[in-house]
Amino acid sequence: MSDAETATLENRTLRKDLAAVRRRGLAGALWVLAALNLLVFARTVTPGSITIFELNAAPAIPVPAIHIPVFGTLLVLGILCALLGVVQYLWKGNQRTYLLLGIGLALTGIAFLAWAGKGETVDVEGLLMTSLIEAVPLTLGALSGLLCERSGVINIAIEGQFLIAAFVGAVVGSATGSLWIGLLCGALAGGLVGLLLAVFTITYRADQIIVGVVIDAFALGLTTFFLLSLLVPNQMTLNSPAVFGPIPIPILDRIPIVGPLLFNQNIMVYLTIIILVIVQVALFQTRWGLRVRAVGEHPRAAETVGIKVLRVRYRNVILGGIVAGIGGASFTIGSTGQFAHNMTAGLGYIALAAMIFGRWRPLGALGAALLFGFFDALQFTLSALNAPIPSDFLSMFPYLATILAVAGLVGRVVPPAADGQPYARE
Repeated sequence: MSDAETATLENRTLRKDLAAVRRRGLAGALWVLAALNLLVFARTVTPGSITIFELNAAPAIPVPAIHIPVFGTLLVLGILCALLGVVQYLWKGNQRTYLLLGIGLALTGIAFLAWAGKGETVDVEGLLMTSLIEAVPLTLGALSGLLCERSGVINIAIEGQFLIAAFVGAVVGSATGSLWIGLLCGALAGGLVGLLLAVFTITYRADQIIVGVVIDAFALGLTTFFLLSLLVPNQMTLNSPAVFGPIPIPILDRIPIVGPLLFNQNIMVYLTIIILVIVQVALFQTRWGLRVRAVGEHPRAAETVGIKVLRVRYRNVILGGIVAGIGGASFTIGSTGQFAHNMTAGLGYIALAAMIFGRWRPLGALGAALLFGFFDALQFTLSALNAPIPSDFLSMFPYLATILAVAGLVGRVVPPAADGQPYARE
């Protein structure tokens, strides 16, 4: 047997061993969820407790609320999680290894809401609506990071792009009275920060992580200075923009549950969906995307076939900045209506985690952003329900979910081969 055949055999054996470890780990996670439902939640519930799930708070077509017996629901869902763990342990395939874990997490989420809202009414539609709105900047930030890293540049500066774009969007939107001009200027501001990142990391080949962190710190200091010196004294004229209102899509917005959630949103939600589709198609269905991925995987080989590596990286980093700028503008003219100190609160880093959790794919990043958005929205729902959980712990939910997802649940992720590596022409 040749050395190459031996190496191939060893790699196959290693992959099988890793798959077995991953399978047992995911099965263990499902059994932990089952124990949580049966031994923690169910033990604190008295038989007869009811939770009402309100599915359509203001329906065009009425949908009846669901009255859930809490104890029985926790018992059934806990047993289902345990059975899913058994199936996961016996699963021999390598595809969709996280499908059963996702189902288990969804079942545990339902069980948790039933337990936390016992004796109360849970506004499910409101929870999903808030989750979607919270996921908008996370999705755009993840797409920004994806555009950069697919070409080989790590973008830690998403947080700074968010902050500066949110500031510019609020100021320009207030001064001009036009939300569209504010959105355009916010996107351009994000693109300029992307250009700054590109100059230092591509032209001068500075450490990409350090440059990104410095840009984030600079953006926080700069926006704080101008907030105190410019916006606070001129709050009504420079920091009170209007907010994009919902745009209902006729007929579709009348569909129960799904209609208000997806077809009666503001332009930021629709714009996010459009950008997501464009990035997905462009990266994986076009010659442009093939070149970008080639630069991110093997820039030297890409250069030999005539691809301008530095030009591709510059273009993608600036495009990523523009996408992040749109996400930053959504914080002000898309939702809150004013700029506040450090209003992004580290969501740029969570967007980066969503990109990693989504394995550098747009649809995966969307799913991760929705997951993190759900945990962010959950704290508000549980606070309204007076759940027996400390408020400080509730505020930790989205960040705790990020840590668990990136460090413990995603398994071994493989970034583009040249990600973070400076490139110089020979």
